This record gives sequence, structure tokens and C-alpha cells, in this order.
Amino acid sequence: MKELQYLNKYFIKYKYRFLLGIIITIAAQIFKLYVPKFFGDSLRAIENSGITKETAYKILVDNFLLTVAAALIGGFLTFLMRQTLIVMSRHIEFDLKNEIYNHYQILTQNFYKQNRTGDLMSRISEDVSKVRMYVGPSVMYSINTLIVFVVVIIQMALISPKLTFFSLLPLPLLSYGVFKISSQIHIKSGIFQQNLSTLSSFTQEIFSGIRVIKAYAIEGKKQDEFYNLTQESNEKAMSLAKTNALFGPLMILLIGLSNLVVIYVGGTMYINGSIPDIGVIAQFILYINMLTWPVASLGWVSSLVQEAEASQKRINEFLKVEPEIQNTVTTHTDIKGKIEFKNVSFTYDDTNITALKHINFELTPGETLAILGKTGSGKSTILNLISRMYDTTEGTVFIDNTPVKEINLNDLRNNIGVVPQDAFLFSDSIKNNIKFGKEDATDEEVIDAAKKAVVHENIEAFSKKYDTVLGERGITLSGGQKQRVSIARALIKNAPVLLLDDCLSAVDTETEEAILNTLTDFTKGKTTVIVSHRISSIKNANKIIILDEGKIIQQGTHNQLLATDGYYKDLYLKQLAEKEIV
Repeated sequence: MKELQYLNKYFIKYKYRFLLGIIITIAAQIFKLYVPKFFGDSLRAIENSGITKETAYKILVDNFLLTVAAALIGGFLTFLMRQTLIVMSRHIEFDLKNEIYNHYQILTQNFYKQNRTGDLMSRISEDVSKVRMYVGPSVMYSINTLIVFVVVIIQMALISPKLTFFSLLPLPLLSYGVFKISSQIHIKSGIFQQNLSTLSSFTQEIFSGIRVIKAYAIEGKKQDEFYNLTQESNEKAMSLAKTNALFGPLMILLIGLSNLVVIYVGGTMYINGSIPDIGVIAQFILYINMLTWPVASLGWVSSLVQEAEASQKRINEFLKVEPEIQNTVTTHTDIKGKIEFKNVSFTYDDTNITALKHINFELTPGETLAILGKTGSGKSTILNLISRMYDTTEGTVFIDNTPVKEINLNDLRNNIGVVPQDAFLFSDSIKNNIKFGKEDATDEEVIDAAKKAVVHENIEAFSKKYDTVLGERGITLSGGQKQRVSIARALIKNAPVLLLDDCLSAVDTETEEAILNTLTDFTKGKTTVIVSHRISSIKNANKIIILDEGKIIQQGTHNQLLATDGYYKDLYLKQLAEKEIV
């Protein structure tokens, strides 16, 4: 139960609803207690030869009406109990899902590199559902069972302590059986949930990469892999179900034994005159049967608790992960756009690859820096350090002469427009994808941003134009169109700092020239960092640096670098010969 203690804060949050549910449960059980009493009184009236038939008949009718009234009131209170405690569990489910989602959002890039999307989804859906069953039905039936036991056993003891003792003798066997089966459920539930996460991750990757699978005609192979995973999942589920199935028969067996004990011991006591009338035996049988469902539910509740504990343990593993990037500054920060790298080095934790080695450069507000270099030379890493997706291993990144770690993280990122290398678009309308950069943007602003990104005409060609809903990851659009919508999303933000990570790689030279002309006007007064493999994209930059294996091997302006033999000049001549430079 250690893992489930994390949920105590939610019980405290909803304490009034929780306490009301307990009060209603107690009241419901008290009313239900009258049913056996009225039944016993009726048998006594039938058995009593000292009263007239008319009196006995009147007692029967009165007890019948009282029994119906008690049952109706008890049933209504039980309904209110469910409305109180089950609704509370839905509130807790809502809060827990939001807590997990919000925590996911503050975790860093390293976390998402080390964990699969399917596993993350499984924890916020399947695992939270298991936990809800604990805070709802499990808690409700546990409270109900406890109250029923206390109320019923006290009532039984008041009537006949000896008969109560013998009728409850099977309970130690019940406790032992619950303990043994519960321990197995806990182990098997954890294994099943882990297997379910693996299956979710596999299917998520298959759906996301379906085009690649079809292109390589490996549907059959993936089908076999999916079958093996589902087969394994089925085996784990069946093993858990078989263990759960032991509870019901065990409970019924023990209740049956209690009834036999009541009949035998109670009958013997009645014959010996230890109990006054046969109505006591009838009452005890009804009391024992009142315990049937609460006792039978112990098994089900126990399995729910074990499954919830296994699920909450998996949830806690993620909730305990501290984000590497901490926002320790609460004061507001204005960003003007000066960027400086002082002896910056960076090593990726997951691969131990040193991407940057002793990088130094400075950009004044309004300047444009271009970064060129081979694949894997560290270009994108510089952009990630500016937006503080990672923190430097050595050295310091300064924004407006302030170390980036000392700037409010929200202000920093709100003042940076980013066009990532992977132009990720959401499965939403084109308009909303562009407005992602500015939620309150008008339609005119959206169209203006699209025109600047030279994608307006393409959007207008769609039947629903800007209201066209894109497929997953923007699959509806071509690679070039996705890049240009991504550019429009960054431009509409109108931030003082603009980071462009090889964002024109999928467009033709003519479209590239049109976009560059637009960006030249748009970026005036904005600090811009462009990563590219094309000379034509960066030739007008104020500063150009060439990276190789994380080090700056050349830097200067376009004309300065052309006058010097090296990587830049060689690439320029090559692209000029291939007519890639416009």
C-alpha cells in the first residue's frame, strides 16, 4: 500500500465528499439491519401459540410493510453512497490525469528519448483507470464491508454471543486465502501492465510508421510480431484472470460453511433451550447472508487494490522524475535578442557524444548568424541551447548579457520563434496549426504569415482552404508544404529571436528564393540564427560559422569565407556548379 499513499492528498482534497459518503454508508447499513429483525419477529409471531390468528396476521402485515420501507430507504441511501464516492473517484481520475499530463510537459528532451510514446500513453490511460477503480469502487466497498461487519456482528453478539462466535469461525480461513491470492495478483498485475505498455508502444509505432512498413512490404513480418505480443499479453491476462477467479468460489464456500454452522450449532442450542425461539436462527442466517456480498467483494476489492498499487507504482516512477531544466526565476524578463556563447561545450547524456567543443560567438540584437557544417557537427545543438532545451555541460550561454539559466524559462521561450528540423504539425486545421504560434491571431494575421512563408496559394488550392484538417503529423501535406506551414507558425509569433533549423531543405530553389526575400524583410531588427546545408540560404547573414565535429573551423561573412580556401568555398563551388545557388 506504500505506492497508493501518494493518493492521500486527493482524499484530503475531497474530504467532505468522502466523509459524507461514509455517513451515508453507515445510515444505509443501519436501515438494512432491520430486515432480519422484522423477519425474525414474523417467525416468532407464527410460532407463538399464545396469540390469536388476527394478532399474528397483523404482526406479519406490519413487519412486511416495515421490511419494504427499510429496504427502500436502505436502497436509496446505497444509491446516494455510490453517487458520492464513485463521483469522487471520477474527480480524482480527472486530477491525476491532469497532474501526469502537466508533469509530462515539463520533462526534458532526455526523458522522451529514453521512454516510448506508447508507454507514456499507457500510464496516463490504462494505469490511471486502474487507480480510479481503487479510489472509487474499491474504497467504497471496503468502507461498506467494514461498516457491515461492525454493525452486523454487534447485532449478532447482542442476540447470542456463542452462536456469533461459531458462525464467524471460517473468517480466519478467509483472511489467509485473501492474503495468499492477493500476493499473486500483485505480482501478475505488474507483469500484465508492463506487457500492455509494450504492446501499446509497438502499435503506436506501427500506426505512425505505416507508410514505411508498406513501402518495404513488411506487413507480414509486423503482423507476426504483433501476434506474438498479443499472444504473450493474452497469456499474462489469462493467468491474472485465473487467479482472480479463485476469489468468488472461496468466498461462497466460506459463507456456506458459516450457514451450516449456524444451522447445526443454532439448532442444537434451540433444542437445548439456549436460545428462546427459532426466529433467532432465521435472523442469524439472514445476517450471515448480509455478509455474503461484502465478504465476496473482499476478493474483488483486494485484486483491485493490488492492480492499482502496481499501476500507481508505474505512475510514480514518472512523477518522481525531476526535469533537468528547472525554471527557478519567477520575475518577468524582457528579451531584446543579444546572444553570446562563452566557451560552450555540450555532451548528450544518453549517447555520451560531445556535440559541441568550446564554442564562442556573439550576436547583437538584429543580427543574423548562419551555421553550416556536415551532418552531426552540432548545428541543431546550438539552437537547442539557445532555447534551453538542454543546459550546457561547460561554459555559459548569455541572453542580453544574462546567463540563460537566470532567465525566466517561459519568457525565454515565448520570445523565441522556432522552426525545427522536423516540421511537426498537429492533426488539426491548417489555420490552428499556424495559430499555434499565436493563439489569439486573427484570420488576417494567419493569411499574412502564410503569404510570408509562400504557402498561401497551396492552402487556397484545398477545398476547405485554411480549415483543411491535416492527418497525423501533417501527413496531408508534402514535405515542403509542411516546412512552410511550420515557418508561418514561427513568423506569426513575431518574436525578437528567430531560430531556423534547416527549414528550407524540402523546398525548390525558386520557392526558397521567394521565402528568403520575405525573411530578409521580416527579420530586420530580429536576432536570427539559421542552420542550413545550402549556401543560398545563408549568404546574406551578418556572420557565418562552419562547424566540424563540434568545433568552429571557419567563421566570417560570405565574402570573407569565399576568399579563404576551405569547407565553405568548396561547398559554394559545388552548389554553384549544380545550380543550387540562386
